[in-house]
Amino acid sequence: FIRFSSLSLQLQMELKLLFLSTLLGVLCYSSAQPEGNECIKANAESCGDCIQVGAKCGWCTDTKFLKQGEPTSARCDDMESLRKRGCVAAKIENPRGSQKTLRNKPVTNRKKGGEKLKPEDITQIQPQKLSLSLRSGEPQTIDLKFKRAEDYPIDLYYLMDLSYSMKDDLENVKNLGTSLMLEMSKITSDFRIGFGSFVEKTLLNPCTGDQNCTSPFSYKNVLKLTSNGQRFNTLVGQQQISGNLDSPEGGFDAIMQVAVCGEHIGWRNVTRLLVFSTDAGFHFAGDGKLGGIVLPNDGKCHLENDMYTMSHHYDYPSIAHLVQKLSDNNIQTIFAVTEEFQPVYKELKNLIPKSAVGTLSANSSNVINLIIDAYNSLSSEVILENSKLPEGVTITYQSHCKNGVVSVGEDGRKCSNISIGDEVYFSINITALGCPKQGKTETLKIRPLGFTEEVEIRLSFICDCECQKEGIVRKDLCHNGNGTFECGACRCNKGRIGRECECRKDEVSSEDLDRNCRKDNGTDLCSNNGECVCGKCECKKRDNPEEYYSGKYCECDNFNCDRSNNKLCGGHGRCECRVCICDANYTGSACDCSLDTSTCLASNNQICNGRGLCECGTCRCTDPKFQGPTCEICPTCPGVCTEHKACVQCRAFGTGEKKDTCEQDCNYFTLVKVKDRDKLPQPVQAFPLMHCKERDANDCWFYYTYAVNNYTEVHVVETLECPAGPDIIPIVAGVVAGIVLIGLALLLIWKLLMIIHDRREFAKFEKEKMNAKWDTVR
Repeated sequence: FIRFSSLSLQLQMELKLLFLSTLLGVLCYSSAQPEGNECIKANAESCGDCIQVGAKCGWCTDTKFLKQGEPTSARCDDMESLRKRGCVAAKIENPRGSQKTLRNKPVTNRKKGGEKLKPEDITQIQPQKLSLSLRSGEPQTIDLKFKRAEDYPIDLYYLMDLSYSMKDDLENVKNLGTSLMLEMSKITSDFRIGFGSFVEKTLLNPCTGDQNCTSPFSYKNVLKLTSNGQRFNTLVGQQQISGNLDSPEGGFDAIMQVAVCGEHIGWRNVTRLLVFSTDAGFHFAGDGKLGGIVLPNDGKCHLENDMYTMSHHYDYPSIAHLVQKLSDNNIQTIFAVTEEFQPVYKELKNLIPKSAVGTLSANSSNVINLIIDAYNSLSSEVILENSKLPEGVTITYQSHCKNGVVSVGEDGRKCSNISIGDEVYFSINITALGCPKQGKTETLKIRPLGFTEEVEIRLSFICDCECQKEGIVRKDLCHNGNGTFECGACRCNKGRIGRECECRKDEVSSEDLDRNCRKDNGTDLCSNNGECVCGKCECKKRDNPEEYYSGKYCECDNFNCDRSNNKLCGGHGRCECRVCICDANYTGSACDCSLDTSTCLASNNQICNGRGLCECGTCRCTDPKFQGPTCEICPTCPGVCTEHKACVQCRAFGTGEKKDTCEQDCNYFTLVKVKDRDKLPQPVQAFPLMHCKERDANDCWFYYTYAVNNYTEVHVVETLECPAGPDIIPIVAGVVAGIVLIGLALLLIWKLLMIIHDRREFAKFEKEKMNAKWDTVR
């Protein structure tokens, strides 16, 4: 092992990449492996069990469908395999799911100022009620349409923090009723407003000195929802601030009561808005322990004389509990909070669907604009939610919003930027992954958040086949009535097994019964390809539905026959009990020998030119001198080159005795020209080949090879080899002799010059030698 930390950073990265690529390759390989046929793997013993495996599975009811050794569960297979195995469509049970629309009231197209409608008469989602029959694994798709109705009624409840820090805010809210009525009249002609307040769980003497404040309270419903804005102003004007000891407030207690006390608040089945106004944080579940309160909030209404009476008894609600109650009661929440607490309430908004957060000025002077903006934001988005799904049922959404925007997944539940009068669409897939216990009918509801309208879907489940209703219990069937004969097979009573329910479970493993499952004492039980059930072999099933074991002892199969060209039985037969049964005109252990003799027919209409035998569509020449596809070539026979000379000459050079009839007489071979003799094919190649050298009328030679390799092919040297003319030879000889004489003369001259030069140099040397002696004497 090499310490990884001691390697260079580059080497570490290379090793990591190698490991990741190897791991990815393994994962890709494993994910690419076929999972097999789910219908066969299920080992379904009845038609009902089979159709619950998946939408592709069918059950063959034909009593003669099973081969010897095949178990009852082999009747369950995918539709294509059942047909290939010989089960006709009329004998296959394959029920399909369906749907029916029970109530489909069109969406309302009312205009503002038009006919006055009750809230229950306004429709914004279509259809309203459906019935689905679900087959396991087969999705049913329903299409919903949603349209925002104009002049839709609105109920708004203003829930305000009356702790001491909100004193100046209260002064501005006192005139909120009439002002908000005026602004909301631009949106709807049917608007109601209510008011409630909160501080904190009960404490004594929260205010000090001469401050004018009331005793603390957890929640008080000051004004039930009303269309009288002036009454709102009057009652709010009578409110006084209070106080508490810590910064977070008990607003969650108040929100819970507003959500669940519908009769006290006066909520209608219209758009419900809750404006929550505060300049502080909030207490939530668990904080009550600081005051000795340990009981979890029960989520029920506890208002007496419009006061929450159980704040000292129950803890604050959790955020999840609050989300559930707001959603159950279709209440959209607007958090109007000061800038300091914006981050806290924005996080809370992310947990509460269909809620908004607005920045409240220090004295709530901007509350009307805040409410209008928040309402427009909430009403421009539709989000679908569904009730709890029945066990084994899944649902997926796809939205088709404005401007052709299509979304899936969680985004497929919603559409944004919807204006009044806009229509959007949703495609909803509902799939059952099995049958619920006892197969009872379930109800699923889908509704847009913040709206009271909903779509009711009744779900029924296809758990049994129609043929099961025709089951027969008779003594002459299913071994003295030990089972019910239905859908072409016996469904055994409890404690009984076997294709005909002929055995009890407690006697399955007896040696006497096992003896009937061996071909002889030296062979394995059911040839090791099956199980011995009640003294009869039930063969194993394979993942590939087209492959199966059969036979009394499961000794046969249809996939272990000889192959040719990587095809079972050469693709010209079927495999039965490991032996190829060939189609007509084919023979051989792998059905790879064709009996068709047309490929051996020569041009003279003789089989192999009468010189051989046609075997598997190919000539076997019995005369060793002949070769070729139809024994037409004799490379060693005299005259082969001469036989083709005229055609080669006219095709290659446009000369010869057949130059005028070349196209008619010489189109029986393919001509290939090469530059020289070295490029001609050589005899070592594995096909009949004849090298030819022929002379034309001008005494020029041309060279070619004649070969047969599935088709006749001639290679010819593209240039002729012609002898030189008689008048050229003397000239060439004279030129050569002249060049030789000139060369000898030049050589003699050069030799003479060298001799003269050497003599002069020697004389000069002798003279210098004599002068050197005189210099020595002096």
